[in-house]
Amino acid sequence: MILSRAPVRFSLGGGGTDLPSYSKVHGGFLVASAIDKYVFIAIHKRFDELIRLSYSKTELVNAVSEIEHPIFREALQLAKVEKGIELFSMADVPANSGLGSSSTFTVALLNALHAYKREYLSTGDLAEAACSLEIDRLKEPIGKQDQYIAAYGGVTAFTFNKDGTVVAERVNVAPETLDELESNLLIFFSGVERRASSVLKEQAKTITANADDAVNRMHRIKEMGYETKRYLERGEVDKFGDLLHEHWMNKRQLASNMSDSNLDEHYEAARKAGAIGGKIMGAGGGGFFMFYTRPGDKRRVYEAMKARGLRQLRFRFDHDGARIQLNVHTS
Repeated sequence: MILSRAPVRFSLGGGGTDLPSYSKVHGGFLVASAIDKYVFIAIHKRFDELIRLSYSKTELVNAVSEIEHPIFREALQLAKVEKGIELFSMADVPANSGLGSSSTFTVALLNALHAYKREYLSTGDLAEAACSLEIDRLKEPIGKQDQYIAAYGGVTAFTFNKDGTVVAERVNVAPETLDELESNLLIFFSGVERRASSVLKEQAKTITANADDAVNRMHRIKEMGYETKRYLERGEVDKFGDLLHEHWMNKRQLASNMSDSNLDEHYEAARKAGAIGGKIMGAGGGGFFMFYTRPGDKRRVYEAMKARGLRQLRFRFDHDGARIQLNVHTS
């Protein structure tokens, strides 16, 4: 029996600059934070030679090629695990909610499979293996942020070089600053689950065509990533709240399906109640809102979102990244 876990993430500043439509031409930079909400993968060796998968549905197959779930299928092929195994997935947050859960699932799964085979991967190699599976093998129109923050954890800055390499750097945030940031952030589920692919494909086309000056918007978003890092290291968390609003105003121009009238109404209600800034996390179109509030306004923002039917997600930052929680695997 092996139990693996990896954390989902919040993108704090510079989100989207990891997308290849931008980073391969200009280079990207962002700051992300892992949180204490996880995707879990459990592996157990079967007595027979069948393969059983349990996620939102159950599959029982004779061969890897028969597996419907694309990430399970590709991961087992990569690991060269061909038979006699059971895999179970569980998650603390819903899928398609803007927290990078699909890539987190991939990281946790690959980590579990390598442990099953008694193989060791460095943190960077684990992240890159997850990127290769999703981007190269499955042709997902995504960047590398989610895989890397799931592997590394913490509050981490990532530089995405034009050649595809990634440099990870832990942000030097004082513990009291992290406490203040945790306290001042309010996270709410919009109630809308959506696949990121359609939003990201339109965003990539907009950036490539430089429609509506999209490249300059992305340049500014990248600069906000650097500013986020500086503000957090200096303990100037209220300035981070101001950046959130500017970031969202820039980002929502990059794809027509990134927001809609209902999501905009939620956002404006939170701002009216006292939120300094906020955004929809991930590609947009649904998922989770992040709002930054000062302590005196926190209750009003909470009540405003509750009155609109939004559900709060309570969280703490995660500092461990991907890890094997249990390993009692026997031959």
